[in-house]
Amino acid sequence: MKNKKTILSASVLFFLGVFTYGQEKDSIKANKDTIKTNNVEEVVVLGSRAGARSKTDSPVPVDVFNVKESSVILPQTNIGQILNAVAPSFTSTIQTNSDGTDHLDPAQLRGLGPDQVLVLVNGKRRHTSALVNVNGTPGRGTVGTDLNAIPSFALNRIEVLRDGAAAQYGSDAIAGVINLDLKRDTGKLAGQISYGGNLTPTANDHTGDFDGQNIQLDLNYGNKIGTKGGFFNITWSSQFRNPTYRAGTESGPIYNAYNAIEQRALNDGVNLSSLFTNINNTPNSQQLVNYIHQYAQNVSYFSQDLQNSIQGANTISALQNVLKSANFTRDQLNYFTDQELAYRGQTRKDFNMQVGQSKLNNHQLFVNAEIPVSDNWKVYTFGGYSIRHGTSGGFYRRPSESRTFTGLYPNGYLPQIGTDIQDISLAAGIKGNWEGWNIDFSNTYGQNSFTYNIQNTGNTSLRFASPREFNAGGLRFSQNTINLDFSKKYDVWEGINVAFGGEHRYENFKITQGEEASYATYDVSGNVWNGNSVRPTDFFKNELPGGSQVFNGFKPGNAVDKNRQSVAAYADVEFNFTNWLLVDAAARYENYSDFGSTFNYKLASRIKVAPNFNVRFAGSTGFRAPSIHQIYYNVTSTLFTNNQLLEVGTFSNDSQLAGLLDMPKLKQETSKSASVGFTYRIPSASLTFTADGYFTRIDNRIILTDQFLKANVPQKAQEAYDQLGINAAQFFTNAIDTETKGVDVVISHNARFSGFKLDNNFAINLNKTKQVGDIHSAGLLQSPQLEKVYFSEKSRVYLEEAVPRVKASLSHTLSWKNASLYLRNTYFGKVTGADIIDVNGDGIIDFNEHQQIGDKIITDLSAAYQFTKNVGLTLGVNNLFDIYPTKNLTASTNNDQFIYSRSTSQFGQNGRYVFARLNFNF
Repeated sequence: MKNKKTILSASVLFFLGVFTYGQEKDSIKANKDTIKTNNVEEVVVLGSRAGARSKTDSPVPVDVFNVKESSVILPQTNIGQILNAVAPSFTSTIQTNSDGTDHLDPAQLRGLGPDQVLVLVNGKRRHTSALVNVNGTPGRGTVGTDLNAIPSFALNRIEVLRDGAAAQYGSDAIAGVINLDLKRDTGKLAGQISYGGNLTPTANDHTGDFDGQNIQLDLNYGNKIGTKGGFFNITWSSQFRNPTYRAGTESGPIYNAYNAIEQRALNDGVNLSSLFTNINNTPNSQQLVNYIHQYAQNVSYFSQDLQNSIQGANTISALQNVLKSANFTRDQLNYFTDQELAYRGQTRKDFNMQVGQSKLNNHQLFVNAEIPVSDNWKVYTFGGYSIRHGTSGGFYRRPSESRTFTGLYPNGYLPQIGTDIQDISLAAGIKGNWEGWNIDFSNTYGQNSFTYNIQNTGNTSLRFASPREFNAGGLRFSQNTINLDFSKKYDVWEGINVAFGGEHRYENFKITQGEEASYATYDVSGNVWNGNSVRPTDFFKNELPGGSQVFNGFKPGNAVDKNRQSVAAYADVEFNFTNWLLVDAAARYENYSDFGSTFNYKLASRIKVAPNFNVRFAGSTGFRAPSIHQIYYNVTSTLFTNNQLLEVGTFSNDSQLAGLLDMPKLKQETSKSASVGFTYRIPSASLTFTADGYFTRIDNRIILTDQFLKANVPQKAQEAYDQLGINAAQFFTNAIDTETKGVDVVISHNARFSGFKLDNNFAINLNKTKQVGDIHSAGLLQSPQLEKVYFSEKSRVYLEEAVPRVKASLSHTLSWKNASLYLRNTYFGKVTGADIIDVNGDGIIDFNEHQQIGDKIITDLSAAYQFTKNVGLTLGVNNLFDIYPTKNLTASTNNDQFIYSRSTSQFGQNGRYVFARLNFNF
């Protein structure tokens, strides 16, 4: 702890020291020839259609991160993790045991949802992912953009607009806009080979050593096309990432008494499960009873009383009563487990879940090209293809559970969710100048798909005939956007820029059904169960569940192929009344084929109070159209409840059930945003300050409800459930309003002295999101008692407290000749776990009693050396002091499997990461 404080304190003193030095340097006349000050500010194009300007002169806050230069020294290699490290207003953390979300990290800006930030590539709208985040993670119920489908090595820089901009850019830009600017380099081949992994005592389920090995190859090549500025630039990236293992040691019962007898029989060539299919109808019941009597005697750790009870039970029913787990305490079952593990040569860790980052193989290709066709016009294209295969673990299927068919899996099994993610994008256009007008006409296409391949699992109802691998179907989202943009500058006052344009967007969402065995339940004859035929059971009469364990496939009734269209028109006028007053006004009208139209506006201004001191403010309205996924996504399962075949699951907004319940159609979220801030530069010290406060109110925010159980809904709603044979349902609905308040502060400094180059950056984000007003319950589900189902306490935590309300970073880059040193400290504020548990140990669980996950500081350190102009080496550590989140209380660990929370987004649970990177260019 002392070392951590020393590093942090030295970092702060370093920053303050160079600031003081910078203040004084103008007076050191003797050294003026040896000190060079870089007064060239970074320029931004995001947030304005008037062209580039310095970021301190922008009327709205924009961060600029030079990825091309920093990729040499940064420990992180993908876009989401780079931004999570360098941008305090941005949060993205690798998830675990969350199905498809394990392979796509939800990204949030200013504490708002993953679907409330718009992503652009080269200024063009990027398509979102096909995945709907439906599991217990921050961003539940949202659809974000897959940032990891684009190789970071293809980027020149990243711009982050931290202000509502829907009036300028359209739907989703409530929290802000991220623009990924692609490389335009020519005349060289550049590349890097990285190898790293997690060197930590918690590796390999807390046994230590090294895991999470990561190998990555990045190549970039560009060349000129013609002699008038044409170029092409192409990037290839391949990543091979191993999983990390952060489970503790399985502490719950694994085997029961019947499992022990079953194993002794199996050792003798007798599979007890082969003697029956439905235990209630066992023709050779006496043979089964005899075998149990015979092989129970081989279980040495059974007490004499238990042995006597077994031998005295002469029917299957009597044996069930003797051997059922309910007859034994947890301690007795754990005793059976420990003895049986020793007998089978196993340990409790053999039954751990795979908790940590998923296994991932990722291959990406991206191209950026531009060709002049005349002195004033050029055609351009950019786009890419990526294929990502991920494998993540589910919950262990223990032998003692009825969902595990021990005839095939006597030791249980750990099912795995395999995900193939394909991403395709292609943009093409022409832009130029015609009689003073800048014109840009483009078409941008994108498609993202998820295909689920469930492995090392089974359809328990098929018993011995079950496959071990299933195609569970998939999701696909496609988007095509046509843009036509005009802009022109007029020499009036200090300049007026007029811009207007239009957009047409087509979207398609598709759910593909899985193979039959991935979703169906089968009867004893191997036919699909019809609700009346006899189902297979285990020894204790529990009916065996159908579908692929861990992830049921999409059923034919879930399959959809839906599309929609939207058209938009916008106008944007920027007035430079004087050299000290700038005003920007924008308005946008959009019409969607599925929910109607919306009109939004924005007004922003920058006042130059002094040559280096600006005040800026902005106000706007905004919107987010319900994603087509949220309208049509549905996934259901069939269960046999109270002698009825009933459906449970997520029902789409256009479903028959939603209609019978009078659930309103999804409509757009609407927002009102305001921000005020200042920028201050001290050129003599190469020092820049920016601070911005902001407020965003979002009305009719779309959420995914919890399950409305038939028994808990009003009578008329129960009648609708009965009509369609449904027992429980959840929906996407415009259920809540929220308010977000926050402050962003950024301080940047650089210095040049005695051959050294020093860059210092400090940034902090403070934000708070809160649900306000009443829950918008509706239709037949409108009831005060159901409001906690619409927006549950867990959902509230995911929205308000699972992401840090305070996040700050302090970084330094020191360069001298061919060497560079990078040091960054990042502060992650406290978060709240979503589980409702007895935190204070008083024996009473309050409805809002949650564990607090404490604040932490993560230190990154790396060093780079350029041996020649063509070859360099970087060595570094991410999370130098091997910091982990606060450990879960026992009630949240699932038998010591989740040592750390999996429902928050802080900095992850992988621990220290060490790496080496070879950089080259020719």
